[in-house]
Amino acid sequence: MSHPQHDTFPDVEGPLAVQGGQGAFAHMRWTWPPQHPRIWRALEELWHSGHWGQYHAPVLEEVREKLRLRFSVSWAWLCSSGTVAVELALRALGVGPRDEVLLAGYDFPGNFRAIECIGARPVLLDLAPHSWHLDPQLIAQACSPQTKALVVSHLHGTLAPMDQIMDLARSLNLGVVEDASQCPGAWAQGRPMGSWADVGVISFGGSKLLSAGRGGALLGHDPVVLQRLKIFAQRGNDAFPLSALQAAVLLPQLELLDQFHKQRLQGAQVLLKELGSCEHFRLPRPARTEESPGYYKLGWWLVGVERDGQVRERFLEAARAEGIPLGEGFRGFVYRGARRCRRGSPLEHAFLAAQATVLLHHPVLLQPPEVLQALGRRIAQVAQWAAEH
Repeated sequence: MSHPQHDTFPDVEGPLAVQGGQGAFAHMRWTWPPQHPRIWRALEELWHSGHWGQYHAPVLEEVREKLRLRFSVSWAWLCSSGTVAVELALRALGVGPRDEVLLAGYDFPGNFRAIECIGARPVLLDLAPHSWHLDPQLIAQACSPQTKALVVSHLHGTLAPMDQIMDLARSLNLGVVEDASQCPGAWAQGRPMGSWADVGVISFGGSKLLSAGRGGALLGHDPVVLQRLKIFAQRGNDAFPLSALQAAVLLPQLELLDQFHKQRLQGAQVLLKELGSCEHFRLPRPARTEESPGYYKLGWWLVGVERDGQVRERFLEAARAEGIPLGEGFRGFVYRGARRCRRGSPLEHAFLAAQATVLLHHPVLLQPPEVLQALGRRIAQVAQWAAEH
């Protein structure tokens, strides 16, 4: 990662870029995927082995085994993307046409589409307060005789309470897909996120914490679920494969994951502390003592969007002019009609999340504490400007 020298340390005392100043962080490079020598060596070794073009190269089995051990699951299955992984997980759980699947009204859009792709109907639940995950208290009342499963995502640095969710799901005879695409390395109560549900899903997309450009994996325990997965995916060969080249770059990243996770966690704590006194933000609840969140994106809510629908647009425009990689959250599903989905509850918190969420890209969190403190001050200044204009 690129760390600034003293002569290029961010100047957060001068005017903002939108006021005619220089972008305080415009000189910085938030590099990802990591340009680590171990990744280059892994590619070289695969090249010299001659296995790089093979369908069943040994490196694929090596990645599967490392994932199985890291997540403490019975099996791991590699595939072409995290989005495909959610669809495959639902099929492997026996979800089909005319079934219903619960998910949050604010979530990654591919999860909604994965449910539709198998002919099932999404049922939307509101978020738990101060989080971006579905509210477990709404699960039972949202079920109908057609409800077969639920998809639970860990988003933006908050973790869904999987112990509560799994207890409820078992009592209601629901299959559970746990989307941990944003948080490999995170854990709760000593268990890795992605290992709690009937099927866990992780993504290896280009900007993800484990990056292979594309790709994903499914994680599970039940051999019957694995057999269903194999039957659907195998069509003479694997119809949704991960390549040997992609697997090779994942191996060193798996070895580095704990190191980067610890750095991002510490960086998030520094930044959230700096932003804690800013009246223009509502921050997520602190992590529970028995959990360690993952930060693909560090999120918070911008205050004032209810009164001024343009404040987030101004805030993000000014932040990007400073060279800060901030973006908006998902659009969510609150405007999708009854033809495509059913509302299992009012969606008050999901609506607010879609309107007010802002997200910081994770490479920033690998910077030294003094840079993150300066970043927090500049972000607060940008928020003040956006609120006044």
